Amino acid sequence: MVLGRLMIWLKKLAILSHRWTGAAFCLLFSWWFVSGVFIMYCDYPEVTRADRLVRAGALDASRIRLSAREAWDRLQTRGAPDSVRLEMFDGRPAYWFRLGRQRVAVYADNGQTQRSFPADLNLRTAAAFAGGAASMAKVEAVTQPDQWTVGGIYRRGARLTKYSWPDGRQAYVSGATGEVVQYTTTATRLGAWLGPIPHWLYFTPLRRNGPLWSKIVIWLSGAATLVAILGLIAGLTMYSPSKRYRFAGSPTSNPYAGTKRLHMTLGLFFGLLACTWAFSGMLSMNPFGPDDNDSGSEFPQMLSGEPFAFEAFDAKDPRDALRQIGGFEVKVVEFMSLGGRAFYLATRDEKSSRVIPMNGQARSELDRAWLMDSVTKASQPSGILTADSITAYDAYYLDRHHSLPLPALRVRLNDEERSVFYIDPRSGRVVGGYDNWQWMERWAYHGLHSINLPWLYNNRPAWDIVVLTLMMGGAALCVTSVVIGAQFLRRKLS
Repeated sequence: MVLGRLMIWLKKLAILSHRWTGAAFCLLFSWWFVSGVFIMYCDYPEVTRADRLVRAGALDASRIRLSAREAWDRLQTRGAPDSVRLEMFDGRPAYWFRLGRQRVAVYADNGQTQRSFPADLNLRTAAAFAGGAASMAKVEAVTQPDQWTVGGIYRRGARLTKYSWPDGRQAYVSGATGEVVQYTTTATRLGAWLGPIPHWLYFTPLRRNGPLWSKIVIWLSGAATLVAILGLIAGLTMYSPSKRYRFAGSPTSNPYAGTKRLHMTLGLFFGLLACTWAFSGMLSMNPFGPDDNDSGSEFPQMLSGEPFAFEAFDAKDPRDALRQIGGFEVKVVEFMSLGGRAFYLATRDEKSSRVIPMNGQARSELDRAWLMDSVTKASQPSGILTADSITAYDAYYLDRHHSLPLPALRVRLNDEERSVFYIDPRSGRVVGGYDNWQWMERWAYHGLHSINLPWLYNNRPAWDIVVLTLMMGGAALCVTSVVIGAQFLRRKLS
């Protein structure tokens, strides 16, 4: 008897709580579902490495007069740089040296140094990147983060300058590095306003205060999870498998009519989805604090952290290396070292590159024996448990845009966390990884929120059909809740 009364009381409490909380959060849920459809296809604007390669000019080997060592000597700086790359800048081949956070260019044709980046140079850089005429650009100094630099691109003292063209193209150039750090068009801005910005609550006044923005998103998504759970409980307790209710003169399991009937039906089908999406969205903000488990984090540095040495590249000049690959168009040449051997990585785009060793012919990827020997040394003291080559994405290494490189070398370390790393055989870089501590993030966030299941990702448009169906069902559930919430509040207020 007591248990029965308690169940009835809990049922009434769940229904009443869901009515009030649902009325308060129905618009937010609708907002998230609708913007979630757009975010499937509209990304927040950013300048990626692939963008830079597409817009970069091809290296002109005939204009290279200096070696990297000779260019470095022009800077009259002691020691050696952290990294060196050769690419076109302002229409001329230039060596870019990185030393800590500083980047400086030395032109490879005459040894002129580029330590500062004046306004006329930045204008030419922006115009070349955007493909617009420099004379048509509107120039504005960025004195505080705007909508397109608010997420970390803007740094105090970075001296960003915004260049805008009449057709809607906008480029942001850093006065500290001379790089285009952000680029938008009318289409990408519109897509962001329909998808990422409302979905992430990425509005400039709020996003400028990072800690406050994080707290608001966490608390709203946590409260939304509770609302969805209450609704699911209310629906399950009202559902009658024995069909003890009547609707239109016939037995039914659903006691309601009209919009409420549709809402309960949709809730029984999509209520659990609403719970998991709200909860996994909260997990994306890391609400429980930073993860102290940095297992396997030293492996990438051990693999590619060899100090730069100019003498390692004395056997072959960059000019000779470029001549060696003939008609292959090169956008950037990186000075690389792996396992004690130096090589040039000549890249045209994200899918096409050539490895040019100091001794031997150019090839499309690193020698596998050389790569495995380097990986084995970097894995010490734990060592390697297994190593294999994969030609298709697996459950932890996948990308619906297919931008992650394949094939890849998959290495499982014999450490306590059973760390797994994925290595691009074209460059020797670590391009992915996880350990036993990250399985929850993989499945509780990415799996539940993005539905990034391997079979769906590898067989599009299956993923699109499934996710769009779920999104439409969730959006319909939210629309009915908006109608019911409006009716409920109108009755109470009247």
